[in-house]
Amino acid sequence: MNKELESLGSHSESKEFQDYMQEYMQIEEVEQKGALREGVVVSINEQEGYAMVSVGGKTEGRLPLSEIRDAQGRLLFGVNDTIQVYVSLKGERPSVSYKRALAFVKNQEKIQALGADFKDKVVEGKVARENKGGYIVVDNEGVEYFLSKAQSSLKRDAKHTGKHIKACISAIDPENASISISRKRFFDVYSKYQHEQSQKLVESGAIYTGVVKSVTSFGVFVEVEGVEGLVHYTEITHRGSTNPAKHFKEGDLVQVKALSYDEKKKRLLLSIKATMEDPWEEIQAKLKVGYAIKVVVNNIENYGVFVDIGNDIEGFLHISEISWNKDVKHPSDYLELNQEIDVKIIEIDSKNRRLRVSLKQLSDKPFNEFVSKHRVGDVIEGKVATLTDFGAFINLGGVDGLLHNKDAFWESDQKCKEHFKVGDVVKTKILKIDKDNEKISLEMKYSQPSPTETFSQKHRVGDVIEGKIVGMKDFGIFVSVEGIDVLIKTEDLYPLKKEELKMGDVVTSVVVAIEKTNNRVRASVRRLERKREQDQLHAFNAGDTKMTLGDKLSGKF
Repeated sequence: MNKELESLGSHSESKEFQDYMQEYMQIEEVEQKGALREGVVVSINEQEGYAMVSVGGKTEGRLPLSEIRDAQGRLLFGVNDTIQVYVSLKGERPSVSYKRALAFVKNQEKIQALGADFKDKVVEGKVARENKGGYIVVDNEGVEYFLSKAQSSLKRDAKHTGKHIKACISAIDPENASISISRKRFFDVYSKYQHEQSQKLVESGAIYTGVVKSVTSFGVFVEVEGVEGLVHYTEITHRGSTNPAKHFKEGDLVQVKALSYDEKKKRLLLSIKATMEDPWEEIQAKLKVGYAIKVVVNNIENYGVFVDIGNDIEGFLHISEISWNKDVKHPSDYLELNQEIDVKIIEIDSKNRRLRVSLKQLSDKPFNEFVSKHRVGDVIEGKVATLTDFGAFINLGGVDGLLHNKDAFWESDQKCKEHFKVGDVVKTKILKIDKDNEKISLEMKYSQPSPTETFSQKHRVGDVIEGKIVGMKDFGIFVSVEGIDVLIKTEDLYPLKKEELKMGDVVTSVVVAIEKTNNRVRASVRRLERKREQDQLHAFNAGDTKMTLGDKLSGKF
């Protein structure tokens, strides 16, 4: 090309012609491989969003305004300002780029810093864009690397823009400021390095400073001494399992210690909590079960609350230990995050790293308060809290009392769940207070006379009654008399034969017992015969005139 220029120059000494040919050479050079050029902003078209930049002579290229705006949207250059651009020829008009020029300079600086010993140097960055030959990877400093598809080890049919990768430098081109990288080579080099370096980290037992590379739900990936390891979420803090995202973000510096290396899985396990003193030793020395301590609510779950007791240890407050009220729906109804509360230590299990506390045990039991104010026989009002097959639990304000079906109704076939619903307000009488087992028994049938009491107003022991058989048991039969079931024991059926009796038969008997307390009446057929004899004797005696012994004897002589 220089010879061609000399040849043309010999035919004309016109400087204008020589300048034209020099510009032609520059354009040809740009067309071949692109170049860094100093240009001048000729015009700015805000409406169309581009600026025209002169890159030599009459040659102009179009530059998108988006490349020369700052974060606030202001233009960095104006008309007639000098600007460094990267020029390449696409079609008839040269293409100019300010961003490409900046990257070109950074790449040149990187190549210079690498020197001759660049082979297999590890770099990392994110895939910025894809082209026909491969991918452009950009590191944190803005240096661009070219990763060919053949050396990428990436699926061809997937989208990889934004993917974080590591690769080895395979070649550099100082003239074009181009740096080629290979992921395939990185896997070969890194696998051996990871094995050797990981073993060294584990064997040393030392504490290292690492960089958080990524945060997941199951742990944190940390790079230390050129290799990457996992800090499982159970190895972050002595508190136990924790959410890694609450503690770390990408780029954070952390102190870690290597625990183990699985050569088969190529997995290095790290620990953060191993770099700190074990707070459980201090817990064992300073705290005892029964101590009251001040804590802060750290996390609220459906089943309970985790509290911060300091010294990097969490205690657990189960939902059942929040209040003496058994009807606690959710801990958040009583507590809120960051709330400071006083609790009582109820368990210290250093072996399993578990500390349980109680909030309710620092207050007096509602049962004790209830007993101090009430006695057996007191009539008290409460709300139906729970209905069961055997009765109902009545909330008496802090404590529940049991109203059994048999204590609610005189009729044996009646049930609370058929008469009440949860929330109903009812009046009951305290039947029993069991202090040892902290149980309260209630009754409601006190408000109505028992069927036995009603029966006793019409009948007394010795009265003859008549009723139909309504039940037959091994121990006797039941006969219905005026709405009450009267028991006649088997031994009291004589002279009747039980095997000859059947349901519905009418039986006449005599009342032998009326038990108002137990609501029971017993009768006897056997005694009926004796009563009849006694009645006849009484009747006979009542009809005779009084006779003396002399009267009786006088009749004999």
